[in-house]
Amino acid sequence: MSAAPPRLEARGLSVARGGCDVVRGVDLALRAGEAVALVGPNAAGKSTLVRALAGLLPPSSGEVRFEGEPLATLPRGRLARLLALVTPDEGGADAFTVEERVALGRYPYCGPFRALDAEDRRAVERALALTGIAHLAARRIGTLSAGERQLAALARGLAQQPSVLLLDEPAAHLDVGHQLALFAALDEVRREGVAVLAVVHDLPRAAAWAERMLLVARGELAAQGAPESVLTGDACASAFGVRLRAHRVAGLAQPLYSVEP
Repeated sequence: MSAAPPRLEARGLSVARGGCDVVRGVDLALRAGEAVALVGPNAAGKSTLVRALAGLLPPSSGEVRFEGEPLATLPRGRLARLLALVTPDEGGADAFTVEERVALGRYPYCGPFRALDAEDRRAVERALALTGIAHLAARRIGTLSAGERQLAALARGLAQQPSVLLLDEPAAHLDVGHQLALFAALDEVRREGVAVLAVVHDLPRAAAWAERMLLVARGELAAQGAPESVLTGDACASAFGVRLRAHRVAGLAQPLYSVEP
């Protein structure tokens, strides 16, 4: 584990929705360049936790900090330059072109009135290239498949050039080839120091990509650590109702997983 101070940190974070806490007492830290997978069963509180980390949901107790500063005290414009959130249900006018949609990621820098400058254009072009959708730049959002829309949403987040990238189900609607491209893009920005936390439902895919895994169950952080130790542990078996076993195969860097009978 790196000794560097966390980019993003939650301390005793609880979030209430509908009058009850759906996230309770979460402590976590996300450091520069990390790949962290957030996993858990349906309705465990993963999406709520991610939105609270992004500052979109206020804590009922505890706090979120960015490099030691309380998130709640940061000006919204500064926060939008530091942190990007990508969700599977992200909106966007169907009449926008993909390039226009991605260019919205530059809004925290240029605001509503200034035209994009050369630096903004370079950021948009790079985001399109990283996600493999440069060939779709002139297409209207309304003509895209669900998977292409998801890649456009990711490109918008990358165009923000954030220090922290939070993703809720980034691989939703993507086929295997596009999933590989997506995680390759995330690895590229991680190498530049961006801290990445992603909700991933495909457990083997999460384990193959992430350096560290966080398991959320019933609103609490039930386990965290190396993916193999989390997936084969008692907390994971309790959360999903099945126990996973890791199998080492010669020539493969990552283990394969099976459900124990």
